Amino acid sequence: MGHCFLPPYCPPHYGRLPASRINYLVVPEFILQGILSLLFILFGQWLMFLFSAPILYYNVKLYQQQQHLVDVTEIFNLLNKEKKRRLFKLAYLVILLFLSFFWMIWSVLEDE
Repeated sequence: MGHCFLPPYCPPHYGRLPASRINYLVVPEFILQGILSLLFILFGQWLMFLFSAPILYYNVKLYQQQQHLVDVTEIFNLLNKEKKRRLFKLAYLVILLFLSFFWMIWSVLEDE
C-alpha cells in the first residue's frame, strides 16, 4: 500500500488498520469468557467450568503479560503464529459451544 500525500485523494479506509479492529474486540472477548465461566460456577456446572478454565487462564495470562493486543508493526513477522493461535482458540470455543448445547439439551430431555 502506497503513501497518500494528498489528503483529498486518500481512500476513506486509509489509516484504519485491521489490527486496530481486532484489538477493539479482544478485551470484550476476555470479559465475556470470564462472565461465562462465572455463570458456570454460579449454576453448579462444574464440568463445563473445568472445560472453560484453560481458555480463561490463557486469557488472563495474556492480559497480565500485555500480549493480548496485536502490534501493527510486528503483525507480518508473527502472522503464522497469530493465525495458528487464533484458529486453535476458535476451535476450542466451538467445542465448548457444542458441549454447552449438548448439556443443555441433555438436561431438558432428562427432566421430561
